[in-house]
Amino acid sequence: MEIIGFFGALIMGVSLGLIGGGGSILTVPILVYLFHVDPVLATAYSLFIVGFTSLLGSSSHIRQGNIHWRTALVFGIPSIISVYITRQFLVPLIPQEIFSVGDFLITKPVLMLLVFAVLMVIASYSMIKPGKNQVEGAVEEVDYRYLLILLEGLGVGMITGFVGAGGGFLIIPALVLLAKLPMKKAVGTSLVIIGLKSLIGFMGDVNGNSLIDWRFLAIFTSIAALGIFLGSHFSKKVKDEKLKPIFGYFVLIMGIYILVKELIF
Repeated sequence: MEIIGFFGALIMGVSLGLIGGGGSILTVPILVYLFHVDPVLATAYSLFIVGFTSLLGSSSHIRQGNIHWRTALVFGIPSIISVYITRQFLVPLIPQEIFSVGDFLITKPVLMLLVFAVLMVIASYSMIKPGKNQVEGAVEEVDYRYLLILLEGLGVGMITGFVGAGGGFLIIPALVLLAKLPMKKAVGTSLVIIGLKSLIGFMGDVNGNSLIDWRFLAIFTSIAALGIFLGSHFSKKVKDEKLKPIFGYFVLIMGIYILVKELIF
């Protein structure tokens, strides 16, 4: 199972480099179901793994000019603040046992996974549905909506802090639909935002947490880092209009799997 898990780490990196998201979507299930890491701790691990590999992957997008820096700042700063506050102060306040329905007990780990899965299914819709083709244009042509992007950053940061997801499956739709960024520019910008806010969010878990296995994190992250460089290379050969629905269906399938796994089996 560990061999399969580390192979999954490689695929997670490829996914993150190719479509700017999906890394945390893979990371949390891999840690929970293959390495049997507690879901709450897995969300912390995911923030570190996805954050570190995202920053590495963003380097190639910087060279390609695929970063919209103004959006990265307007979206990223409020997102960074909210994710840190959520991990440091809000998550520890959630009780271990939430409520029960008959013999089915909703615990803190189960709640995190269910919220994570529902958000994945919702986010997949905006990526799968057909829309007008994005045309590569000058940065000045971006239809910029400051308030909406800022509020989205705050919301995604809070969600990221709660479920430990990098948030690419939420950030990319926001950048494409609100900032009107072309898909590849949204991918590059997403990686920068994910990297910064995930690592800062992880800092909220470090203080006094003796459960963190740094050796395991280093191995998993190194394999994922190799994958993200492969994914970034493949992204140069894939057209924008093909990336969006592929990403959407991927998110949908993973979301449904987690829901079925936690509610039925």
